[in-house]
Amino acid sequence: MTGAASTEPTKGCIFCERDTPARNDLIVVQGRLCYVILNLYPYNSGHLMVAPNRHVATLAASTEDERAELMRFTRHAEMALTEAYQPQGINVGINLGRPAGAGIVDHLHIHLVPRWNGDTSFISVVGNTRVLPEDLAQTAERLRPIFERLARDAS
Repeated sequence: MTGAASTEPTKGCIFCERDTPARNDLIVVQGRLCYVILNLYPYNSGHLMVAPNRHVATLAASTEDERAELMRFTRHAEMALTEAYQPQGINVGINLGRPAGAGIVDHLHIHLVPRWNGDTSFISVVGNTRVLPEDLAQTAERLRPIFERLARDAS
């Protein structure tokens, strides 16, 4: 894990390379310093990630303003997921470093995964497959208006 931060997008980083139409379709809301994006390989419908625009690996290397926007978007993501999906719980987590489970080690991001009693996320572990009742485009269509309203209400 590195603590380095870059103001320039880092080639090969999925969180930095956002200039493709397919990737832009996954972004639910874009802020000044951070954004919310759908996980391309979600554990459940509505699996979101909140990431800073800047290539930064750790909370320690992030700025106070980045952390404030990360938390605001994480809060909005919790509210949006609750409204759209009525989950019985939500996993919220940050994995710093490969041993902690980070798939992308050098770009900080916060996962939010809606959960229900008896959901099928165990199949990912047992069967090495994912079960999704909703297409990612439908998820984005469902969540974007909620994020837009939350942003207006916060102003």
